[in-house]
Amino acid sequence: MRHQDIETSRRQVDGTQSLEDLKSRSLVVFVSDAHLGSGADSRQRELELCAFLDNIKGDCRQLFLLGDIFDFWFTYRYVVPRGHVRLLGKLAELADSGVEIHFFIGNHDRWLFDYLSDECGIIMHDDPEVFDIDGRRFLIGHGDGLGHLDKSFDRLRSIFRSRLNQRLLTLLPTSWVFSFAHRWSDSNKEKHAREDTLHYLGDDREGIVIYCRERMASEHIDYCIFGHRHTPLVMPLAEGCTYVNTGDWMFNRNYAVYNPTDHSLRLYDLHQGEIFAGPGRFGSLSK
Repeated sequence: MRHQDIETSRRQVDGTQSLEDLKSRSLVVFVSDAHLGSGADSRQRELELCAFLDNIKGDCRQLFLLGDIFDFWFTYRYVVPRGHVRLLGKLAELADSGVEIHFFIGNHDRWLFDYLSDECGIIMHDDPEVFDIDGRRFLIGHGDGLGHLDKSFDRLRSIFRSRLNQRLLTLLPTSWVFSFAHRWSDSNKEKHAREDTLHYLGDDREGIVIYCRERMASEHIDYCIFGHRHTPLVMPLAEGCTYVNTGDWMFNRNYAVYNPTDHSLRLYDLHQGEIFAGPGRFGSLSK
């Protein structure tokens, strides 16, 4: 780690955390879009993510995984998808040691259902939610389908969320389901690359920004934190409210850290440290 908030020494977890140990944890950490299972370096990304989680486990009070951690997942009743055992074990270890873990389902890992909650003790979320963290209000989510700018994606999202379609998928051979899912995922990434959408498109073309401003019109929010866009970004939405996009772990190894002792929210690159996060904006905020 190259920042002062997180102690890099690894600590042994014995399953009997003292009250003092739990009280010493103060940091809130946000990670999104690892897309494990996609790309030749998927195993390396997983190893780096596990090492990162191991480094923060003594200082982290809450961990928010903002979706698309897996490039595809489908929870079957008696079958566990191949791979990702290192990450699953690490998440279970953190949860067992007292870290409160929240997972916001993304458009790629839509079909996790109850697996992570049952097996790893993780709190699952389908839609954006507001959290009160030490007197600050955080609007947190993955970010797909917000703002309703892409009607075709809205239709596809409703198809993916249909319980009937989910049941029908369980009747198909698993090899068909996973083959189709990975082909769709790869074509989706190629589409975004061709359209050059992995940068800030402007206030009127960013669905997350539109959604956040709609929520802010009816309630007070200090921070809006989302993933999905693969674009690390810190920008003001209004006086007293900041939008943070956590970028991704797939290409950039980004993450964000909120430190309640000074109410600072910082955006990082695992290898470069604290980063610039937008035109003319530095990736560190304090309120």
